[in-house]
Amino acid sequence: MIVFLPGELTNSFERSTMLNKIFSFFSFLFLAMTSVVVLYSCANIAAPTGGAYDVDPPVVRRSTPDFNARNSTTKRIEIEFDENIKIKTPNEKVIITPPQQSMAVIRSIGRKAVVELNDELLPNTTYTIDFTDAIVDNNEENPLENFVFSFSTGDQLDTLSISGKVLSASDLEPATGIYVGIHSNFDDTVFTRVPFERISRTDSRGQFTVRGMSPGKYRVFALGDLNRDYKYDNPQEVIAFLDSTVTPSVMPAVRQDTIFLDSLTIDTIKTVQYTRFLPDNLLLRSFVTDFQRKYLQQHERPEPHRLLLQFAAPAPMPTFTLMRPEQPDKEWYVLEKNRGNDSLQLWITDSLVYREDSLIMKINYFRTDSLNRDYIDTDTLLFTVRGAARQRRTERQTKKDESDTIAEPISFLEMKTNLQSTFELFNPVRIEFAEPVVRFDSTFLQLLLQEDSLFHPTPYRFERDTLNPRRYIVRTSWVPGGKYKLVVDSAAIISHYGRWNNGFEQAFTVKDLDQYGNLEMVISGIPEGKAAFVELLNKEDKPFRKSSVKENSARFQDLLPGEFYARLVIDEDGDGYWTTGNYEANRQPELVFYYPGKLVIRAFSDHLEDWDIESVPVIRQKPLEITKNKPEQKKRRDPNMERERTQQQQSSPFSGAGGGRSIGGTGGMRQM
Repeated sequence: MIVFLPGELTNSFERSTMLNKIFSFFSFLFLAMTSVVVLYSCANIAAPTGGAYDVDPPVVRRSTPDFNARNSTTKRIEIEFDENIKIKTPNEKVIITPPQQSMAVIRSIGRKAVVELNDELLPNTTYTIDFTDAIVDNNEENPLENFVFSFSTGDQLDTLSISGKVLSASDLEPATGIYVGIHSNFDDTVFTRVPFERISRTDSRGQFTVRGMSPGKYRVFALGDLNRDYKYDNPQEVIAFLDSTVTPSVMPAVRQDTIFLDSLTIDTIKTVQYTRFLPDNLLLRSFVTDFQRKYLQQHERPEPHRLLLQFAAPAPMPTFTLMRPEQPDKEWYVLEKNRGNDSLQLWITDSLVYREDSLIMKINYFRTDSLNRDYIDTDTLLFTVRGAARQRRTERQTKKDESDTIAEPISFLEMKTNLQSTFELFNPVRIEFAEPVVRFDSTFLQLLLQEDSLFHPTPYRFERDTLNPRRYIVRTSWVPGGKYKLVVDSAAIISHYGRWNNGFEQAFTVKDLDQYGNLEMVISGIPEGKAAFVELLNKEDKPFRKSSVKENSARFQDLLPGEFYARLVIDEDGDGYWTTGNYEANRQPELVFYYPGKLVIRAFSDHLEDWDIESVPVIRQKPLEITKNKPEQKKRRDPNMERERTQQQQSSPFSGAGGGRSIGGTGGMRQM
């Protein structure tokens, strides 16, 4: 500190010099203190943490009744924990067995989980309440995993269990959220008449565990219960069943438990003895039976010459009788249908019929009664022309009557093809008309191949579609890289309603072989004497090519390059389609296997794949990339480690402050 004595400064120059020194000293002192404050603030911008985060799940303190209590008569269960808790989605996650007909009340009260049973307690029965991961602490929601509470109303507590997985039979998707139950009664109708004795529910992986079982033999079923009565009384419910009985048992086993010091460092590996409950690898393949209620959904007449009939389910072909006007002696309609006969179009070809404003037709078709039995029903249907169609017909007739001198524009018969300028080597030509035609055969069409700059006719096969009379198919052995032309002369084809085609000519080039790859799959593991077929699948798990297995081989020619997947179906009935199961007929759905990998097809190459359909367990065959019901990934974060990492970043002199600025650095970059 500088002290001035009177009389020491005698002139203005000395006084001025001294004042400058004093000003410089205080300026330096101010800057030094400011720098210290700024540095301290940058290094300590975080708020007080208030201690470590809670990462532990709730811990049970006591319960009423006690865990595994015998001779219990209470219908109210209270479980107390060491902290306040919540029960998340109890109606979905908490499974009570034996299954309850009246919904139990499940709630949390402070530190307690409370379950109130509304059904009367059964004598000499083990009750199991499987909370799965529904119980979490109130603040951080740390789940108490695989928490199960049991008690018995008798002297014996049953502790056996069985476990396994439920997959959708058609595509091996994990069956999520459906019940798995058991019966000790082996009567064939018990599944349809009596609720399950004990139940479980599948998780996101399709896995289940039925607990609290007593020694004995059981039948095992899966049920997508639509009305929550725990029995199969609706043919539209998803089900699965095992053909054989199971006998629960136990055996001693060991496992290796790894203890980590942190997320990367292993502390110790311990060998732990435990009791293994068997069987623990059951596989149920779920399906919906092919039963569907049959009835007539709708009937309409969108145009004077066209009738539509829509049925609720596939069925044998119905029969028709025209009541008004009187049915002609000759065939009066052309039938268009789909594969299951549940969508029909009747193209009326008799002009005396379609000129009538209203038609009455008797129809005999299959219908399902209240007992789910099919019978032949007879209906009388009225068809009237829609208002817009009637108006258009009236306007056309009026214009025609007003003047015969004004020529109306010609409305040609529309003709569509699948041709493009570049055509796939494996495709046939498909032709479809807007209306049924009187006659169309190979004499109306020319398929020309260019040779030496000239087009010459080339042979082909001509087919009519068996379901759609308006569709035709042209097949030939395409010359790779060949240039073609399809020609149809004008007015060569006439529809039943007097419209004719415009001239058609389209040139196209078939792709060359070097743009395709070929695939052969040599397959083993197919049961002796069984038919099978392989389907190639896209990334959406949808089939786009199919090949029958012949001599243990499935071949696919002319595949576009790309990434594909494959599944195989054991075709028990030989119809070329996957067939579902039927419980009443004791018929399992046809077996499906997935190629456990990806098929990469390259252009101008042949690919050979060996596929043993049993080399990988069925539960692990379907590639995750095309699995729709992907299992939930339970990742528990450690907020304490996150906070420590954040504090280290904040305290680092290179982390900067105030929008990423660095202190003492050049541009905020650190050399390592």
